[in-house]
Amino acid sequence: MSNKQQKEAGLDFFSRYLTVWVALCIVVGVAIGQFLPIIPQTLAKFEYAQVSIPVAILIWLMIYPMMLKIDFTSIVEATKKPKGLIVTCVTNWLIKPFTMFLIAGFFFKVVFKNLIPIDLASDYLAGAVLLGAAPCTAMVFVWSHLTKGDAAYTLVQVAVNDLILLFAFTPIVAILLGVSNVVVPYDTLILSVILFIVIPLVAGFLSRNYVVKSKGIEYFENVFLNKFKNITIIGLLLTLIIIFAFQGDVILQNPLHIGLIAVPLIIQTIFIFAIAYGWAKAWKLSHSVAAPAGMIGASNFFELAVAVAISLFGLNSGATLATVVGVLVEVPLMLALVRFANNTRHWFKEPQLGK
Repeated sequence: MSNKQQKEAGLDFFSRYLTVWVALCIVVGVAIGQFLPIIPQTLAKFEYAQVSIPVAILIWLMIYPMMLKIDFTSIVEATKKPKGLIVTCVTNWLIKPFTMFLIAGFFFKVVFKNLIPIDLASDYLAGAVLLGAAPCTAMVFVWSHLTKGDAAYTLVQVAVNDLILLFAFTPIVAILLGVSNVVVPYDTLILSVILFIVIPLVAGFLSRNYVVKSKGIEYFENVFLNKFKNITIIGLLLTLIIIFAFQGDVILQNPLHIGLIAVPLIIQTIFIFAIAYGWAKAWKLSHSVAAPAGMIGASNFFELAVAVAISLFGLNSGATLATVVGVLVEVPLMLALVRFANNTRHWFKEPQLGK
């Protein structure tokens, strides 16, 4: 067996049991929150603008290996081929927020009407809408990396998405929720962009140039990049532990409602992924563009959603709880979609990028 085959076999073996590692990390995280509360209490002190700095560092470590693969010529080329960007923008801004409102409203106010009081159902709907109107910024780089997505194209997709978010988030939330005092917490948005895009991109660019100039492109691609092979997965699992350590009390105190809130969020996530992924396939985009296009719509910018929920409805509101449930279900669900995307790679031919 060649070295390449051995690597692929190892990756397949790890992927096959990734659900087990995720489940263990969730259990460990909840246990830490219950039996060693000093740990999440200490970590919670390192937060600014609703962004957890420890989680941000782990996400940075996950994103950095992907940024190493980007060269600026490929970014320029990605901007010249708009089909993937059209899929991302239309799915995220013309479909996702409105279908989230309809799906969540149907479940909270019709299917679960005997289980959830009407006022609380409206709060949960508000939280779901905030999630639906805030497509992912940071973690999509991780999902793209795990599906062997095109790094440059993913960066362009995220950058365009963030620009639209600046103008579209407030009016969409105001229309769907019937509120007029929606304020985008720009400190959260700006800090997230700096932490999750600017810093890792600059670090990746400088590292790539230095290594290529000093040791050559062959060393960079065959040796240097391999040193970061497991960093993304390790960072992801550690992030899970921290998230569930923070939210262990929420899970144990509200098990029924958390399960009820999770139902429409999971259905919406799968639905949006199916639209973007299926559309990309119909347009004959490459898998390296289709997978990130599906992931960016399916996942959420939960730091922004949680921050807006707290400012609009209060820390202990049903809306804030719904956004927190979005955090809890996202990573395990997105990993399942990553696995699905990897298992359906053969559905796609590999034309030139973006065509």
